[in-house]
Amino acid sequence: MNWVSPIKDEKTLEHFKQKLREVDDKYYIMFEIGVGTGLQLQEILKFKNKDIRGKSSIEAYIGSKNVKKVFEIPENLQQIILNYTEGKDPDDYLIIGHASSKAPLSREQAYRVFKSVGKEIGLNSVGAQTMRKTFAWKYYKATNDIYYLQKLLNHASPSITYRYIGERPDVDIVLKKMTAEENERSRYLLYKDGNGKKRIQKLKELLDEIEKEMDNPTNNDAYYGRVDCFLTECESLAANFKSINS
Repeated sequence: MNWVSPIKDEKTLEHFKQKLREVDDKYYIMFEIGVGTGLQLQEILKFKNKDIRGKSSIEAYIGSKNVKKVFEIPENLQQIILNYTEGKDPDDYLIIGHASSKAPLSREQAYRVFKSVGKEIGLNSVGAQTMRKTFAWKYYKATNDIYYLQKLLNHASPSITYRYIGERPDVDIVLKKMTAEENERSRYLLYKDGNGKKRIQKLKELLDEIEKEMDNPTNNDAYYGRVDCFLTECESLAANFKSINS
C-alpha cells in the first residue's frame, strides 16, 4: 500500500482540483468538500442534496463507535455547493455514480479517479485519505491546534495526528495544551514498572545498533537515507525539548 500524503503546495492543490473538474464536476465538488471540512470520503458519498445544500455545518457519525462530529462548511464552499445542487432533486445523492442511475458514486471509482489525476500531474501519494489529510495539514498550519485535530479525527494521541499530517511533533505546543491531570498521568505511567527508563533504554539500544551498522559495507544508499532522516527528526525533537527545559 502506498503512503498517502496531504497536498501541501497551494499551486499543486489548485492544479489537482482543476484536473478533477476536467474529468467531472462531481469529483471536484467531492474533493472540495473533503478539503474544506475534513470529512472522510465514505461520509461524503452518503450525503443527499438536502443534507448539505444551504448548510453552514454538517453532523456526521465517524468510525466504528459512531462518534458524533460537527464539520463546519466554509462560506466559499457553501456557495460552490449551492451552485452544484441548483435545480436537483433534494432526495438524490449529492455525488451520483452515473447520469443514468441514482446510485451514489462508489468509493473505488473515486479512488481510481484520484489516483489517475494524481499520476497525471506527478503526485504519486494520492488516495482516499488525501482530502482529509490536506484539510488537517492546512488547519494545523493556520492554527497550530493539534489537539482540535486530534479530537476531530478521533485519534488516540497528538503524536498519531502529527504522523497523519506528515509533520514533526512540536513539543512546546503539546506541553502548553496539556492539563495538570494529563501531566500527572504521564508521571504515573513513566514511573509505573520503570516504563520511562525502559523506553529510554530501547532508544539507546536502537541508536547503538545504528551506530554499529554505519560501517557495514553491505548497506545500500537507501539505508543511509533512512538513517539520515531518522537522525534529523531526532535532532529536531531533541533541540525542541532542550530549549523548553533550558
